Amino acid sequence: MPLVVNDRAPGFMLLNRLSSAMRYAGMAGWSIFWISLALLLGWVRRDPALPLRFARRHWAPGMIRLAGARLVLNPMPEHLWERPAIYVMNHQSSLDIPAAFAVLPVDLRFIAKHTLRKVPFLGWYMAWTGMVFVDRSNSTQAVATLNAAAERVRSGISLLAYPEGTRSRDGSILPFKKGPFVLALQAGVPLVPVAIEGSLQVMPSGLKPFRPGPVRMAVGTPIPTEGLGMDARDPLVVRVRDALVTLHASLAAEPPPPRAREGAKDLPRQDLPAAGGGAEDVPVR
Repeated sequence: MPLVVNDRAPGFMLLNRLSSAMRYAGMAGWSIFWISLALLLGWVRRDPALPLRFARRHWAPGMIRLAGARLVLNPMPEHLWERPAIYVMNHQSSLDIPAAFAVLPVDLRFIAKHTLRKVPFLGWYMAWTGMVFVDRSNSTQAVATLNAAAERVRSGISLLAYPEGTRSRDGSILPFKKGPFVLALQAGVPLVPVAIEGSLQVMPSGLKPFRPGPVRMAVGTPIPTEGLGMDARDPLVVRVRDALVTLHASLAAEPPPPRAREGAKDLPRQDLPAAGGGAEDVPVR
């Protein structure tokens, strides 16, 4: 007879809260340690990209382990990393950021709210590595920021944006802001949909208790923007959002994955899952 665990029992809830408090403390300590070390070495070597590689190879896998997540990655398009792109990802949880670092083997910069620049450690890290801060309350400054970012993307960097502008409360995909699409059109680079499902359940907002389990991710086919004018912005928003909604729905419809080891690691390009295969658990380093 299978053992049934009552997750509403007072004893279980107390243990869950204690375990979650330890996880949050561990994630905070892990972040402070790796951000400090990455910034120090990046400054010594005068290499702003070095902290990004640290995030992929060390910080992100550790954060996923501490959260108790099992990262499951669907097959990705081939030759995706050969040119700069803007990745657009739905947003469910704070866990989405380490998941993106762990799965996408590029030196990712993020498009972020300008208020994050003032957050100790995180803001310092983001500023040093060249993240793009956008002040939505100041349209003139926002336009100037996007114009400068477009030039940087043309020079070879890739960006990740959360076009919903905030985390979804229930996992559904919200309406999109238009800034990332203006940026893609200005730079003439493809938009790549990235879907995530399960991070909201594993790491809810508001410092609620963790619920360890699978987090699924899928990377869609790049959507080109080269040769398009600004009149294509609104249809492009609809096309990319439709693609992301479809990709996300495919994750939600999949059966639960087999039990796997917790955590994730950066995948070398040659080891990326080939197109056409099944979903794979991203292994621990």
